[in-house]
Amino acid sequence: MRLDKFLANMGKGSRKEIRIFVKAGIVTIDGKPAKSFDQQIDPEKNIVKFQGELVQYKPFVYLMMNKPAGVLSATEDSHGKRTAVDLVGEEYSMYDLSPAGRLDLDTEGFLLLTNDGDYIHNVISPKKKCNKKYYARVSGKADADAAQKFENGLVLRDGTECQPAKLEFLSDSEIYVTIHEGKFHQVKKMSKAVGLEVEYLKRLSIGGVALDETLGPGEYRELTAEEKETIVHE
Repeated sequence: MRLDKFLANMGKGSRKEIRIFVKAGIVTIDGKPAKSFDQQIDPEKNIVKFQGELVQYKPFVYLMMNKPAGVLSATEDSHGKRTAVDLVGEEYSMYDLSPAGRLDLDTEGFLLLTNDGDYIHNVISPKKKCNKKYYARVSGKADADAAQKFENGLVLRDGTECQPAKLEFLSDSEIYVTIHEGKFHQVKKMSKAVGLEVEYLKRLSIGGVALDETLGPGEYRELTAEEKETIVHE
């Protein structure tokens, strides 16, 4: 990888600015001043320092976000609506982040953002059976065998087949739903199919990793290495 690309990707400035930094001698490679801005390096082997500080190479980032209601689970919106990526600060602007799955506009909770396409595939693919657990406040009267219907898998009125899921009742108006798919409005539609109308929905966990309770709406942090591996078993 070219030195200027590496430093730009790690947020040390534009390529034009980095050329100036290299000429000024504030970039070193393995303890020696960089020879040129287009010098080839191995980010995993060469020790690159910027103003004396080690530049850690991170090709991928994985963010846990507490998505607020009213924010789209998208990278951009043609109508100008605020997206989850819009909430991420400049420190991650060098990464092309995308949501690993979607949450409805009015749904809150755990949204995973990353630039690792393979990881996203593993999170959202039904074959990987990566569970997503939701809390919902509901109205209506549930079918007597609602939980069993979820366990068996549901066929919706429009013919959509939903794979087996888990429905737990906290009370007549509060439920947990666990699915490993991500069909459009799936939790709401499955709930409606058994007599329940979802009035509030929040995703609590992905792949067994719970949303960090210290994160306020719109806040985020990087996944720990253990959390990353827990969500997706390679």
